[in-house]
Amino acid sequence: MRPALLVATLVVPVAFGMTALAPVHAQDKTAKSVATRPAPGKTVVPADVRERVVGKLPGAKPEDVAGSPVPGLYEVSMGGHIVYVTADGKHLLSGDLYDLDTQTNLTATRRSAARAKALASAPEDQMIVFGPASSKMTVTVFTDIDCGFCRRFHSQIADLNKAGVRVRYLMFPRTGPGTESWRKAESVWCAKDRRDALTRAKKGEELKSKSCPADESIKAQWALGEDLGVEGTPAIFTQAGDYIGGFMTPDQLVQTIQQTQKAASAAR
Repeated sequence: MRPALLVATLVVPVAFGMTALAPVHAQDKTAKSVATRPAPGKTVVPADVRERVVGKLPGAKPEDVAGSPVPGLYEVSMGGHIVYVTADGKHLLSGDLYDLDTQTNLTATRRSAARAKALASAPEDQMIVFGPASSKMTVTVFTDIDCGFCRRFHSQIADLNKAGVRVRYLMFPRTGPGTESWRKAESVWCAKDRRDALTRAKKGEELKSKSCPADESIKAQWALGEDLGVEGTPAIFTQAGDYIGGFMTPDQLVQTIQQTQKAASAAR
């Protein structure tokens, strides 16, 4: 995970008429976004601006800096985090940027694109996948062995696959490294049949610990979740990078995916 940014958040109490796509439940916290996808700006970022911005933000890379719809502000995208910085690198703005004419959340659009790119670059051999590649819909789910909602979600895996949803699991032990949940994640990862081991672990079965180089894999998955803004589990992402929340029934999940796809198509 890249170092956290110290920012001040400005909250503007404006109603944009957006409604949740479906009931969302997650262990601890959940994040929701409603995003459409106008084409990103084509502003060329001068080299000196990139240098100043990167110099002020630990963990930022030159390719993380892009133009924004607001003259004088540049967008910095790190994982699933989006902030805006002035050209002199002196001021930083954290918060969502809206187009008031179209009532479009421009930051959510860019955030989803950044998440989609990060998830697409994650190799599937570092995931536990349920469902064929030919499935109509694919979601990536950050999961915790001991999370009650995660267990409920996984108990529906056969119905999800039958409904055309392919589930790609990444480990996200909420309690962090060195904890019991982390050890259970490693036991699943070290099993010969990870899918079977995950299912048994989520039913509460104690797995026999095996020695294998699992720690770095779990750390990488956990760090990716933190970069993408995961705060609670299960954390469900679409292929387009939309963070659509926590526990859902198969019908709710299919409906939510279809609605995000429809919104994306309408925005093109």
